[in-house]
Amino acid sequence: MTPGARVQAAIELLDQIIAAAHEGGAAADTIVQRYFATRRYAGSKDRRAVRELVFAAIRACGEAPATGRAALLLLARDDNALAAAFDGSAHGPAPIAEDEPVAVAGSAPAWLVERMHAADLNDTEIAALIARAPLDVRVNRLVTTVEAIEAEIPGAAHIEGLPDALRLPAGSDVAPFAGRIEVQDAGSQIVSAAARAEPGMTVIDLCAGAGGKTLALAAAMQNTGRIIAADTDRARLGKLKPRADAAEVTIAEPVLLDPGREFEALTEWRGAADVVLIDAPCSGTGTWRRNPEARWRLTPDRLARLVETQRRLLQVGAGLVKPDGALVYVVCSLLDEEGAEQVDAFRARHPRWHAAPLVLPAGRARGAGVRLTPAHDDTDGFFVARLSAPC
Repeated sequence: MTPGARVQAAIELLDQIIAAAHEGGAAADTIVQRYFATRRYAGSKDRRAVRELVFAAIRACGEAPATGRAALLLLARDDNALAAAFDGSAHGPAPIAEDEPVAVAGSAPAWLVERMHAADLNDTEIAALIARAPLDVRVNRLVTTVEAIEAEIPGAAHIEGLPDALRLPAGSDVAPFAGRIEVQDAGSQIVSAAARAEPGMTVIDLCAGAGGKTLALAAAMQNTGRIIAADTDRARLGKLKPRADAAEVTIAEPVLLDPGREFEALTEWRGAADVVLIDAPCSGTGTWRRNPEARWRLTPDRLARLVETQRRLLQVGAGLVKPDGALVYVVCSLLDEEGAEQVDAFRARHPRWHAAPLVLPAGRARGAGVRLTPAHDDTDGFFVARLSAPC
């Protein structure tokens, strides 16, 4: 592909990604994969160059741009080679016109920047949310050792405070290590450790998804005890069994829930769990490094619905914890209404529950819990709190 053809491809992809953000369509990564699946003529270097251009444009635009062309014109302002690719060639974009609309640079939509400032995040912290993310993995201690994986992957480095974690060079091929390692951000591993899962426990992973934290809990429990991996998403939950089989995890039991009626499927475990982990649906503001277009999808109304879902799930989880057990609440969000304020509201409704202190290898105190941020901790953004049930 010529430079102009690469730019035109990036414009077409960005137009699709912008539309998907407005309409609740597929994620940017999926859109890019589908695009090139029907364009076999594009070589690996072309695909990589176009993808990098697309994601550079997404990261540069705080608000969703009007068009993909406007997004790329923002980058072209500081990149003469990119500007020159707008050459009007057969497969390239039209030349840049005088006074043509250009997207506005920023880290996030203005209303979200305001919310983050209110949560004591400065502009440096906010900008770090859209930087490139590292490739972190959790080594499955049930089947291998950190030393063995480290010896097989050049450049693998230990992550301080996490005995099972390694940071791999960007682009490392992890597919051959299925079952032996799991791709999992260091922050996700840290908040999973807040569950303090031990062998023989009964643990409920209330929002298990595809099972990333379930598998981490099973390793911490040495594959002894019982984990109820529950979720309302059949497709995501269906991915747990093959992952568990590969990881030689035998204690995870998938349970499909009906949205809004979660407790009905879990009555068998009412008041029986040593730990309930709620990795609640949230805005995902802490994961923008991996999904930068997600900040274009969030609206105040959607955030309000998420906050209500979190409140309800905390109520469900509280009914499953045994006396003196623990409720561990996690969101990959840095907004206080999903984190510290959500926990404060729960404690106001349940004054006999108390916030247990958390000693974690990273993070800073935020309300009754701990918050991790990319700028401070070099992890995805998370809030986690551990709440102890009354005896």
